[in-house]
Amino acid sequence: MPMQTLADLFIHIDKQQPAIIVPEGPTEIAYGSLSDQVDRLAARLRQSALVPGQVVAIVLPNGIEYLVSFLAVTRARLIAAPMNPTYKADEFRFLLEDSEARVVITTSGASAVRDAARAASLPVWTASRNATGDVEIAGLVFSSSTRDAPDAPLPEDVALLMHTSGTTGKPKAVPLTHANVMASVGNISTHYASSPADTALVVMPLFHGHGLIGAALSGLFAKVTIVLPSRFSARAFWPLVEAHSVTWYSAVPTIHEILLLRAASDQAPSRNGLRFIRSCSSALSAATLKQLEDRFGAPVVQAYALTETSHQVTSNPLPPGLRKLGSVGPGTNVEVAILGDDGELSKVGSKGEVVVRGTTVMHGYSRNPEANEKAFVNGWFRTGDLGVLDRDGYLTETGRIKELINRGGEKISPTEVDAVLLGHPAVGLAASFGVPDPMYGEEIQAAVVPRADVTAAELHDYLQSRLSAFEIPKVIHFVKALPESATGKVDRHQLTHLFSN
Repeated sequence: MPMQTLADLFIHIDKQQPAIIVPEGPTEIAYGSLSDQVDRLAARLRQSALVPGQVVAIVLPNGIEYLVSFLAVTRARLIAAPMNPTYKADEFRFLLEDSEARVVITTSGASAVRDAARAASLPVWTASRNATGDVEIAGLVFSSSTRDAPDAPLPEDVALLMHTSGTTGKPKAVPLTHANVMASVGNISTHYASSPADTALVVMPLFHGHGLIGAALSGLFAKVTIVLPSRFSARAFWPLVEAHSVTWYSAVPTIHEILLLRAASDQAPSRNGLRFIRSCSSALSAATLKQLEDRFGAPVVQAYALTETSHQVTSNPLPPGLRKLGSVGPGTNVEVAILGDDGELSKVGSKGEVVVRGTTVMHGYSRNPEANEKAFVNGWFRTGDLGVLDRDGYLTETGRIKELINRGGEKISPTEVDAVLLGHPAVGLAASFGVPDPMYGEEIQAAVVPRADVTAAELHDYLQSRLSAFEIPKVIHFVKALPESATGKVDRHQLTHLFSN
């Protein structure tokens, strides 16, 4: 029988198999112990004043407290709303109100989310570990009434409420059902042939779909051992890989590029036991992919994912499957097509908007009929991303519709310009962006983090034979680091603001 809810993750487990390793502990939690802790906390939540379908905001760093709290909330037929612990009080106030959260689970001590919760008159519960290492939640208020609803969650119950990044407007609330999430983690674990023989190092934050669904939950689905540090640390990365015999990790391109930049100083091993490296959440340049494989000796598989599709949409296969350089691969048990400007599905080789449909796709944004009307067409979800499909069904991303730079009517994809810049051996990181221009409306510029000595003139010469004249950045800025969003994506809007006159 297929696993249809998050409660099913602990069916047919080896209770002694290590589930979570917390390096800062050091703590190792077996699958049996993890299952027991989730069941005990879920039972307490069912006795609280909350009722099925209400939202619990989770504001915690990566760790066992996070996973037990999340799984217990969903096990109790409540809705988990993960939020970035580094947000400011104003951001929390918006998210708590928009999600209609009834309670917040967070750490002890003063924090912005506690201030926001206090302003909204919301109760705050504190997650911690007791003397035996079990997760406890302090502050629960118990109800004297009993429930008529079944204890176990149903596939159609909403399990997870996540917000889009909102870089060009207010974030939209994305409700994902148990069935959505379980279909996705099943697709991911099957595609990468994950098994109890694997150990995964989770470096992405669990408040984001990449870390939560793409790494942690897909790992639990396959009964993988998960190494879960509280945050990504380049210095600690390779010692963790070696100490725990890690077989795969998944990260955004920025993290891969940081590991490459530090490979020599960190004495990164070229023979490290990695079965594969997964890259997702933004475009990985062909040059960086090749450098990763050459330096770390493991195949790199690019994937494409969205919050609204319960994370993964497409991915290149593992060897010996065909991996295509520059492509994010074919759909992983979901349908992918290209929508043309005429509103019709385009032919092979035509560029247009990427559209998706399948069991992992949300049913619609929460309380946002206007956004839903724009987001769906004939049963297809419109991603807002541009791409092209080849004859084998492999997708190549060409940028975000809203990130296109309009230079005098010429549309420029910053992603494609970035990829060319990253092909220069002296360029470590690169991001192109638009700035206002009185003649063309917008002009393209670029920010570069160099890995070796190079001048703007040399980079311009390099780009001359590789890009059209209108695509070449008018100005190249050399910077020490690129601004990033909370999930590690380059924040082009910050660059536009920083370098606009």
